[in-house]
Amino acid sequence: MKHTILVTGSSRGIGRAAAERFAREGHRVALHCHERRAEADALCASLAAGGCSVMAVQGDVADEADVDRLFAQVRERFGPVDVLVNNAGIAPPEQLLTDCTAALWDRVFAVNVRGAFLCCRAALPDMIRKKRGSIVNVSSVWGVVGGSCETPYSASKAALIGLTRALAKEVGPSGVRVNCVAPGYIETEMNAALTDAEREAIRQDTPLQLLGTPEDAAAAIAFLALDEGRFLTGQVLGCDGGWNG
Repeated sequence: MKHTILVTGSSRGIGRAAAERFAREGHRVALHCHERRAEADALCASLAAGGCSVMAVQGDVADEADVDRLFAQVRERFGPVDVLVNNAGIAPPEQLLTDCTAALWDRVFAVNVRGAFLCCRAALPDMIRKKRGSIVNVSSVWGVVGGSCETPYSASKAALIGLTRALAKEVGPSGVRVNCVAPGYIETEMNAALTDAEREAIRQDTPLQLLGTPEDAAAAIAFLALDEGRFLTGQVLGCDGGWNG
């Protein structure tokens, strides 16, 4: 069965890899961005040239009106969202909590948590009406174990895990599944500032002796999102090469 899938934050990194995978598998995919419209449009054009059914939407997931508008755009073009991947997120530079401003804390939670809440709320009425739907929230290994000097990010990603587990119980009787992926180190632009020595140290500290790619995370997302994971809900799937095994 082919689905209408919205992947937030899909102009780069994990979201881009997930959107590409879904599109190449024949699903109708809405690629979302906040500020990187040129990248989203370029990816959309490339996929469309290959025969994929794709569209680009833009907005701030932390803004209620933006979320309602982008869901309306997807519904008008492709129909109701069957699968929602809440991938949009921000990660501030490492710093001590005592150096963190209230404004920074609020913005991290606005994007990473409020954004997921608003998107879930927008998607659920159609999913519940159809008695079918799937939501995948993209958390982080830091949401599971916490990261020193990354308290706002870790706390926001832990909140996504709580959202996943509670919502899975709430909407399971309506045929809607809610799961979570917790990636470890993934080679994305977010980690581009690391030195080769730091990357090698991470690789050696990972039981599989590998560094994760966006495609690795996309595979985990796809497994939970699509019909192969039909009996899975409320789960947190680590994608970290065994780092937190």
